[in-house]
Amino acid sequence: MSVQNYHRFYASLNRLPGGNTEDMKETLVSSFTDGRTTSLKEMTQKEYDAMCSALEERTGWKEQLRKKRSVCLKLMQKAGIDTTDWQRVNAFCEDPRIAGKEFAQLGVKDLDALQVKLRAIMNKGGLRPAKAQEAPTESQDTRKEVTYIAVPLVGMGQA
Repeated sequence: MSVQNYHRFYASLNRLPGGNTEDMKETLVSSFTDGRTTSLKEMTQKEYDAMCSALEERTGWKEQLRKKRSVCLKLMQKAGIDTTDWQRVNAFCEDPRIAGKEFAQLGVKDLDALQVKLRAIMNKGGLRPAKAQEAPTESQDTRKEVTYIAVPLVGMGQA
């Protein structure tokens, strides 16, 4: 099965310093197919994945992404979000005021914006527990469930 979407390759290729990207593309494809082809369309999925992984390693993109994710998770933890529960992490990130998508879908720029928002939330006192809607009656269970709400940030740019 051949590759249908070349975004991963071109995103990594554009991070490399250099001049003519078409020549560079052909050289890379040829080297990862052992000279069989210079066309991305004729690469196998295995060859394509190996080439993209090598490019991502060369540009340092994966390491940069890993570090930024780690910083964001630490900040979320300080804000009171249980970072061992991916459903909670994703629910927090999916809020349109925070990032608007799941944590795993956040790119480097998204993670930078998330860091800024998390630091602003922490500077304003962190996340506040949501207030109960109504007081429980005697027949209702009196245990309280804590829910966190995101505090909208005025003047913050879109992520």
